[in-house]
Amino acid sequence: MSARLAVDIGGTFTDVAIERDGERWTGKVLTTPHAPELGVLEGVRVVLERASMTPADIVLVIHGTTLATNAIIERKGARTALLTTEGFRDVLALGNESRYDQYDLNIDLPQPLVPRRWRLTVPERLDNEGKVLLPLDEKAVADQVGFMKAEGIESLAIGFLHAFVNPTHEQRAAAVVRGLWPELNISLSSEVSPEMREWERFSTTAANAYVQPLMASYLKRLETGLRGGGFTCPLFLMLSGGGLTTLDTAARFPIRLVESGPAGGAIFSAHVAKQRGWGKVLSFDMGGTTAKVCLIDEYAPQASRSFEVARVGRFKKGSGLPLRIPVIEMVEIGAGGGSIAHCDALGRIQVGPESAGADPGPACYGRGGRHPAVTDANLSLGRYEPDLFAGGALKLHVQPALDALSRDVGERLGLPAEMAGLGVVEMVDENMANAARVHAIESGKSYGGRAIIAFGGGGPVHGYRVAEKIGVNRMLVPSGAGVGSAIGFLRAPVGYEVVKSLYQRFRSFDVGAVNALLGAMSDEASRVVAEGAFGAPMAEHRLAFMRYVGQGHEISVALPSRALTADDIPVIRAAYDAEYTRFYDRPVPGSDVEILAFAVTVATVPDEVLPVAEVADAPAPAPIRVQQVRDTATGEVAPWQVYDRPAMPPGCTVPGPCIVSEAETSTLVGPGWRCRVDGLGYLELTRGEAA
Repeated sequence: MSARLAVDIGGTFTDVAIERDGERWTGKVLTTPHAPELGVLEGVRVVLERASMTPADIVLVIHGTTLATNAIIERKGARTALLTTEGFRDVLALGNESRYDQYDLNIDLPQPLVPRRWRLTVPERLDNEGKVLLPLDEKAVADQVGFMKAEGIESLAIGFLHAFVNPTHEQRAAAVVRGLWPELNISLSSEVSPEMREWERFSTTAANAYVQPLMASYLKRLETGLRGGGFTCPLFLMLSGGGLTTLDTAARFPIRLVESGPAGGAIFSAHVAKQRGWGKVLSFDMGGTTAKVCLIDEYAPQASRSFEVARVGRFKKGSGLPLRIPVIEMVEIGAGGGSIAHCDALGRIQVGPESAGADPGPACYGRGGRHPAVTDANLSLGRYEPDLFAGGALKLHVQPALDALSRDVGERLGLPAEMAGLGVVEMVDENMANAARVHAIESGKSYGGRAIIAFGGGGPVHGYRVAEKIGVNRMLVPSGAGVGSAIGFLRAPVGYEVVKSLYQRFRSFDVGAVNALLGAMSDEASRVVAEGAFGAPMAEHRLAFMRYVGQGHEISVALPSRALTADDIPVIRAAYDAEYTRFYDRPVPGSDVEILAFAVTVATVPDEVLPVAEVADAPAPAPIRVQQVRDTATGEVAPWQVYDRPAMPPGCTVPGPCIVSEAETSTLVGPGWRCRVDGLGYLELTRGEAA
């Protein structure tokens, strides 16, 4: 009878979910930006009351948050310095000298988190094999400590040339700094991102240092608040790569949490897809601040070893700060319920990325917000019942929403407030559909045969229209969709990935060196996972990142999860050629292959997922009310019947247009669509041939 609790902090709402023996209780409360732990504690209190439980009933708390991401985007992190090798002060600014837009003469490039004045150098040098060419000048390190104290530095990133091969100089520099300044937060590139490519390694380490004081302080306050509230169980954090880790590891490497909330949503979608036996789906998560889309094939989200944060060019790779961390690959845009709408200089409606957040929130919240947000636009179209928003916990005010839409959009375009609201909703739907198109193109995939799994507070509201725009005819809204990311945390395995560089070529492959490295990586990952596995079985996966000699990008190839032998070398080489052929249609005969890095992932084995059983048809309940809703495709107002989701039995079907209402969200079933409840209580929306 043990229960697990999950909490996801978003930009507008904090979501909480408790599960025990197949039962689930959920809730949403407004996020408290000035002290996020207060919103968490309030949400936990509310859901515990609903479940008639006490903190003693909870055996595990799982938490995810975008606080680290927001701190980087809003540039609200610590005053951070970078200590690096003499002569390499400007690596963060130079990057790899690529341009994300070749023809923009006034291109804006992302500014480094560490300004040049705080990028400090000391004499030292290692070669590419880690041999000492110039010993570390420890006096120079000590001298820089005095400068940092005078500048009020709060956190330090240390990144030396070739430290991923030999971390000795970084470790010694950190020891010198700690001896003179014990309380300073320090991040080492050889620990945060021990891979070649200086710009990515230094950028990731600087970002880790930038958010470490903020995240460590927050996690400590949260732990104190939970302990003070009677919780004695472990607290785990969701990682961007889809696994869970301990509080101590999260405090050391908070950069691995940047996409923890969205990662929970992708895990949630993958689990739902497996329940339904759908091998190709698009995860669509729309919350209060952002919308996230992620392709899922064969029940696994796309994974990546790199991520960009704070892009200055919309949808443009290379326009953000690079982070070299394991992540679930997705596209995230500033399109949520709180995204602010306005007209630009050309008279075009623009939505986001600025958000009204939770305080003051959209104008309809009645908390002082004066600018129209997507929630205001939806309210103006009749999509929400003002007294029942968020399960009745938050009353919406229609007139302030109409006033804001008229003032910021309608007057500029000569439109009444309701038509301005239609323009805002149609624009945000197109933005999300375009993001989905770009994501598929960049991944070399299409939407043929795919279904959308929509969740988050706004996903079920906007999902059917986004599906129409990208040519998808099937959509699923799972139970608990309004708090999908939090539920996803409960599905995630306890896992950890270690990535390290060791340059190898197949013609001179050193089996002993590779086995020693992989063994050490396996031990490191296993130690982290064992702290939270509670005796559950664990599985290990190994990858090597390879390329033909002279190429610029690698392809991952699976390795046996054991010590390698000489007989494995031709097998691995053949696997690389096959994978390269899958990507590029033909191999490169006669070319040697080089390995740049290895990855070892250890994770608990997930529980088996049983497919949903078919259910017989059942009569639909009577609608609970009728709302006058303006259709965004035609602009016409028509009566839409509203159904209470808890009252809809498995097997019942209702035709669109209609609204299926529940506490945390509403599912819009557009004209030409129909909605059927499956054996799990999920809403399956279909249109055309799919229906």
